[in-house]
Amino acid sequence: MNNRNYENLIIGAEQTDTEICFDNAATTPPFKSVMAAICGFAPFYSSVHRGSGKKSEAASMLFEQCRKEILSFVNGDPVHDVLIFTKNTTESINKLAAALAGESRNIVIATEMEHHSNDLPWRKHFKICYAETDKAGRLCLNDLEDKLKQHKSKVRLVTVTGASNVTGYINDIHTIAEMAHKYGAEILVDAAQLAPHSEIDIKKPDTPGHIDYLAFSSHKMYAPFGTGVLIAPKAVFQKTSPEHSGGGTVNLVTRNNVIWEETPHRDEAGTPNLMGAVAMASALKTLCDVGMNNIAAHEAELMKYALKKMSNISGLRLYCDGKETSRIGVIPFNIRKIPHQDLAAALSQEAGVAVRSGCFCAQPYVQKLLGMDDQTIKYYQNYPDAARPGMVRISFGLYNTIQEIDRMSDFLSTLTHSNIKEIRKNHEHYKIF
Repeated sequence: MNNRNYENLIIGAEQTDTEICFDNAATTPPFKSVMAAICGFAPFYSSVHRGSGKKSEAASMLFEQCRKEILSFVNGDPVHDVLIFTKNTTESINKLAAALAGESRNIVIATEMEHHSNDLPWRKHFKICYAETDKAGRLCLNDLEDKLKQHKSKVRLVTVTGASNVTGYINDIHTIAEMAHKYGAEILVDAAQLAPHSEIDIKKPDTPGHIDYLAFSSHKMYAPFGTGVLIAPKAVFQKTSPEHSGGGTVNLVTRNNVIWEETPHRDEAGTPNLMGAVAMASALKTLCDVGMNNIAAHEAELMKYALKKMSNISGLRLYCDGKETSRIGVIPFNIRKIPHQDLAAALSQEAGVAVRSGCFCAQPYVQKLLGMDDQTIKYYQNYPDAARPGMVRISFGLYNTIQEIDRMSDFLSTLTHSNIKEIRKNHEHYKIF
């Protein structure tokens, strides 16, 4: 499929007045194929694993087929691995943290670049330490290994983002997996940002670079219908009581006893999101039809072009290095003397470009990239309602184009501190959310 056709995969591409979306790291619009799959199955929708009617049987079969297809997307092993459906990546990580809690190995090593969703759940159940990032924000593998050596057999898990939602840096997950396994730990990869942009192979369980646990969401993969997944060894969830219990989780219940279902059913309480599973499986098929390598190449071209254009804009500062390799299409920046909130709103109000500003649910990482010292951070702890430092982020999807980057860059080149004030004055409804 030619790059010029990618935008035609997306709902809304035919609307000439729609704004440019450079906020794909937050969520993505649905594929047309996803909507067709949902609408096509809608007449046959029924309860999953809860009926003997033809529709219910068809729904149950389709739900399990979606599970198989999603596991296959990352080369999972259906004998060794279980794929548990969740609402999103955040729920997946919380579910895993609860399942691993209470073991004698009570240390988790995270990194300084993690999203809150791959940080806070571990703080609740484990002692956590952080592998450092360098001045540009990239993970220091030497520091990660030093921490593994330091804590030795106490480390239960190394948890790492596959790709940063702030800087776009891709981590070498298989090298990190080998490192974790060398010291007797396992690895979780938060693949929320990596999965839409790069091929993932979790590898066979007996290989040193095997990914033990993987979590990602459909809403960042052109199927925004409330589904995430957690892939894990079956044995881990088979030996624990489910985090949530209720309908669908049990084999037998008496007044005094409960016999749980086998995983994954014991770990998917309540009526499952069948349409979300259908949407996710359909989106992954479309991504495979396009080709993950083609997607990566197209988005790399966008990123290379954007970095070049933006580096020539007066007063613009990038909060990432200029390297074009080992990264997805995410670029954080600010323009001198213009608050990040104002810059993001001006892009939307005046240029019709949707971006995100702030700390992107990764406050400690952004604080470090901004160079905030302890005293400054303490100030904002004491005054939580004060306007906080942050940055603006653009993030590409497969449907974005060079022409859209030109439109954004041309507008950014015209901005100054004074005309931002004028823009604000001209828009009485101007408000930062």
